[in-house]
Amino acid sequence: MILIVKAQIGEAGPVVTVRGRDAWALLELKAANDNGCTPIDHPGPRWSGYVHKLRKAGIVIETIHERHGGPFAGQHARYVLISIITILETKGGKS
Repeated sequence: MILIVKAQIGEAGPVVTVRGRDAWALLELKAANDNGCTPIDHPGPRWSGYVHKLRKAGIVIETIHERHGGPFAGQHARYVLISIITILETKGGKS
């Protein structure tokens, strides 16, 4: 069953409905608070795609570029939810 999340942006803002991995990403961002989410600590195949779709829905998400070391050193994105989001309804997901 597909995860569906209905959320309100701000105190009196629009209500948006997101589905699937986009809904999962929204819940992860909300739970992470100011720490945000990275593909390293919240594995998902297309974080940039989820964030893009959430932004198109009117949700403000900051991207912070961070360096990381290790055998595959480089940089990654940390996504931080800026909009105040109230989750109105959650349906579906894993059974």
